[in-house]
Amino acid sequence: MTLIELLILGAAGLFAGILAGFLGIGGGTVLVPFLLRLGYEPVQAFATSALSIVITASSGSIQNWRMGYLNFQQVLAIGLPALLTAQVGAFFADKFPDSWLLVAFGSLLVLNIYLVGFRKRVTAKKKIEEEAINNYEKTPINNYESEINAKKKSQMISRIATGSVGGLLAGLFGVGGGAIMVPMQILLLDESIKKAIQTSLGVIVITAISATAGHALRGNVLWEQGLILGFGGLLGAQFSTRFLPKLPDKVVSIAFRSLLGFLSVYIFWKAWESYQSL
Repeated sequence: MTLIELLILGAAGLFAGILAGFLGIGGGTVLVPFLLRLGYEPVQAFATSALSIVITASSGSIQNWRMGYLNFQQVLAIGLPALLTAQVGAFFADKFPDSWLLVAFGSLLVLNIYLVGFRKRVTAKKKIEEEAINNYEKTPINNYESEINAKKKSQMISRIATGSVGGLLAGLFGVGGGAIMVPMQILLLDESIKKAIQTSLGVIVITAISATAGHALRGNVLWEQGLILGFGGLLGAQFSTRFLPKLPDKVVSIAFRSLLGFLSVYIFWKAWESYQSL
């Protein structure tokens, strides 16, 4: 590897790390297209991205923990189901043609643009529910306890679903799973976008480790490139997690959707190229 290649990989990792801390996406949505642009096979790009995300997400999560923004109980509730489904995703990533994987990845990015658009509706719904909670004093205690238990059960199912989907996507695409876990937390758990990002980044540590292990067993990981990207991301995530709490929700949401839109166009173009070469 030449010095220029090393510097390019380090800069890409730094940029992905900044986005990881701001958007809770692990950086894979940037690194996968970048690695594809450098000429690597899709499955290698997915696997190497997962390795770099282990370092990047760990760095950002440690910073969030130090600042008191990380809920370990919630991270584990979402992350443990992802351990299993990440292995399933890594298995199928080896089975599908490159063009299929790229189309699926591009579709995932487009889907998330749409999902994040629901955020305003979810926020309005959450305000209504909070007002209802304030009126619980007028509600008989038996009904109150019944509603609380039902809500806890619903949240548990939602966390399992969120982690399972995030892990599957991490194994398939090396994206950490944050691209889907952030909007799912907003929609299913009524989280604010900032809290969803912070939790997502913690869960990504678990999904990325599992996905990397699955791909490593199949010989898909480019270790040198992944480590360089990861340590660049480590620095970027430290920077961005310090500034995320200061940003307005609207700015974070627009940045998230704009990034996904730009990258989806590029991925569909790569899918077409792959299909044409068959």
